[in-house]
Amino acid sequence: MLLSRRQALAGSLLALPLLSGRSATAQTARPSLRQAVDAAIVPLMQAHDVPGMAVAVTIGGKRSFFNYGVASRESGQKVGEDTLFELGSLSKTFTAILGGWAQARGALAFGDKASHHWPALAGSSFDEISLIDLGTYTAGGLPLQFPAGVKDEASMLGYFRSWRPAFAPGTRRLYSNPSIGLFGYLAARSLGQPFDALMQGTIFPGLGLKRAFITVRATEMESYAWGYAKANKPIRVGPGALDSEAYGVKISAAEMARYLEAVIDGAGLDDNFRRAIAVTQSGYDRIGGMVQGLGWEMYDDPVGLDRLLAGNSAEMARNANTVAPLDPPLPARRPLLANKTGSTNGFGAYAAFVPSKALGVAMLANRSYPNEARVTAAYGILSALEKWAG
Repeated sequence: MLLSRRQALAGSLLALPLLSGRSATAQTARPSLRQAVDAAIVPLMQAHDVPGMAVAVTIGGKRSFFNYGVASRESGQKVGEDTLFELGSLSKTFTAILGGWAQARGALAFGDKASHHWPALAGSSFDEISLIDLGTYTAGGLPLQFPAGVKDEASMLGYFRSWRPAFAPGTRRLYSNPSIGLFGYLAARSLGQPFDALMQGTIFPGLGLKRAFITVRATEMESYAWGYAKANKPIRVGPGALDSEAYGVKISAAEMARYLEAVIDGAGLDDNFRRAIAVTQSGYDRIGGMVQGLGWEMYDDPVGLDRLLAGNSAEMARNANTVAPLDPPLPARRPLLANKTGSTNGFGAYAAFVPSKALGVAMLANRSYPNEARVTAAYGILSALEKWAG
């Protein structure tokens, strides 16, 4: 039954498995690993005129970092593992953890209707749309972006109240910033605090992250890379409706390595965070060869490059695809590869990990470039990691 499928109660899901012997210090990369990363990244940067990239890999809890190019063409400042990049939609995986954490604390249930957590939506279509519908882009056809006139909470509320679904909730997936953005906004409302404050004061610290930001502190601005769009003028992300919830995280490669280790094994996290991570990696819908998690998009491991490219294609991002609901949701503890892309006007990010093999890679760039190139490069790095780890 659709509703029971989407309840996904945190208490019924297993936490992620622990690994022993995690190292908290960066490790010197073996030449073969360096060669594999260079082979993937150097031609990519040349082909797409990427000014700078930071790559983090983690193998069984041991981290290596590979830095290329510049954080600013104007100043010539070089990229390092502490350079801050914009994550774009990879930020949605953090929003997903906030929702899972709120559920673990009993502040919400994923089966709750959206209007339950924002009474101003009562009498609208959101009386019939659940939180998990919003979090998995299956609310009924919310668009990729808000219309241009939606700039603040009042205009956002007016838009949501007048919006009408094109499809029954839970039947079609249409990738949407307003959809998962509203999921994050309502999760924060359920906890009685602003989203930004919860992320900065609770979620980032709870994941062991000290240099992850929604709003970059003044003392960290020198570490914040400049992005570059088609005109090659330096640019950073600007404000927008539900921007924090949908694409607002700024973070370094060093912190992304810590984040990947947290979502791979949950070691050192409290039970509520472990439950939150588990629900983000649970599978709610199957769309072709891809399984939609909460924030993360997943594949049965092992997965071929063709299937991974199809799941990250423009067709998957732009079209309303029929879903095969998974009832009950697939558990987090299964062989999978999870991944997520993210872009702003001047930045492009990608992360992928395989929990059962304790492997992860994050690629942060100060230019948005095609998803196909990101996926192909990361797939090559992960394939090398498997051999290197063995």
